[in-house]
Amino acid sequence: MKLLHIDSSVLGGHSASRSLTAAIVARLRDEHPGIELVRRDLAAQTLPHFTPALADGHPCVARNAEVLDEFLAADVVVIGAPMYNFSIPSQLKAWIDRILIAGKTFRYTEDGPQGLAGAKRVIVASARGGIYSEGPAAAIDFQERYLGHVFGFIGVQDVEFVRAEGLNLGDAQRERAMADAHAMIAGVMQAAA
Repeated sequence: MKLLHIDSSVLGGHSASRSLTAAIVARLRDEHPGIELVRRDLAAQTLPHFTPALADGHPCVARNAEVLDEFLAADVVVIGAPMYNFSIPSQLKAWIDRILIAGKTFRYTEDGPQGLAGAKRVIVASARGGIYSEGPAAAIDFQERYLGHVFGFIGVQDVEFVRAEGLNLGDAQRERAMADAHAMIAGVMQAAA
């Protein structure tokens, strides 16, 4: 089994999403001692955003293929996705732009788009400063809805979210949210396939 671990927070050791992805990966490694791990830190190894300069022959083309190959080879993908400005970090979007490739992870048919990424498990560690899962702010959650749609579009049906939210609403709320997320990782998160 191959595991791809993606982190995208710029907060380093202060990152809630990094803490959660580390716990998820540790659990998966405990359950599958022989698991092959590939880690990509999108804050430390930034991918440039697509521009006209990224044409064939540019040095980034080989790295784009490497990123896509890592994703395609993975059975399980763990993604740290903090909410930045109601959505995802731009470095995570740059990674997504390299895995949503027509003919590789999806194709267009007479009946509409068809996902080709298939039987993968994606676990997203979602960290949010406010509460977006319910209440008035739920309408502006462009983070989890976007990620769920993106992976569904390429055919991934097994997408789970481990969420810690309200992290900026005081120390007690932060501790409770992180404890709840870690409890979900330890017990409620679906057993690995």
